Amino acid sequence: MSQPESAVADSRAGDRADGTSPNGKESLSALAERHGLRRAIARPSLPVYLRQLWDRRHFVLTYATSRNVSRYSDSALGQLWQVLTPLLNAGVYYLMFGVILGQKADITNYTAFLITGVFVYSYTQRSITGGAKSISGNLSLIRALHFPRAALPLAYTIQEFQQLAISMGVLVVIVLVTGESFSWMWLLIPFALLLQTIFNVGMSLLLARVGAFVRDMNQLLPFILRTWLYTSGVFYSIPAKMKGGPDWARFLLEFNPPSVFIDLMRHLLLETYPEDLAKHGFPHSSLPQLWLYAGFWAAVALIGGFWYFWRAEERYGRG
Repeated sequence: MSQPESAVADSRAGDRADGTSPNGKESLSALAERHGLRRAIARPSLPVYLRQLWDRRHFVLTYATSRNVSRYSDSALGQLWQVLTPLLNAGVYYLMFGVILGQKADITNYTAFLITGVFVYSYTQRSITGGAKSISGNLSLIRALHFPRAALPLAYTIQEFQQLAISMGVLVVIVLVTGESFSWMWLLIPFALLLQTIFNVGMSLLLARVGAFVRDMNQLLPFILRTWLYTSGVFYSIPAKMKGGPDWARFLLEFNPPSVFIDLMRHLLLETYPEDLAKHGFPHSSLPQLWLYAGFWAAVALIGGFWYFWRAEERYGRG
């Protein structure tokens, strides 16, 4: 704040109920209010904030695209790493979990099953990681320009969505090559990705505020996401693993947000996956249940994350 604005803010502590200062004169805060002045960094109302964010949609899209272009500019393979990284991870997971630990025994098309899980989980993982650093990593931009701070975590999620669009093209090829056939259920894939994107936006906003004020979050986040990875059924079938186990434990694992989006995508993409579950008699969530769970998590994450982020709007970049 400028010096007059600081004086206005500091004078409020000593104002009386009638708007006068202790010496009986009109306080600076009352004077500013009478002339329609307000703090430059005051948080706008939620409807105004949403309108400001919409007005800057072109900035958000351009910022996300430019980050994607520059992300691998120093590497020889460039944008290919967007696909190669999750594919190489999937190769390691296939060897460790599919071959050595024998997780592919219950899955007919384990290759497509695993790569689907890796791609879907990586989308959420990278969105959250980027969102957590979106404020703390752009302090110079925040302090130099006035714009809704929610534009930054939103841009990071859009950046990851652009990468996912390429990965999904590769995934479709892999699914077809490994023996699956095209199904009308594939037409529902954009709606599943939309719900996951909404969830990712909400989580990015939530972690953006946490990362802005809790400096150790960026050190803790990799461990949290790794634990989330192992409990989300990326390498194994949760119904198969939990058969005969307590129902509440199976429900918690299947209700876990990444598990929901991964399982939903497998049901849509792989005809053999629901057939495997039925053939082996594994208890599992039905497709309508998965849509319900996905909608629930998308709504909760977006509403809760946006409100939580907006509440600290005037604090970002200060100090």
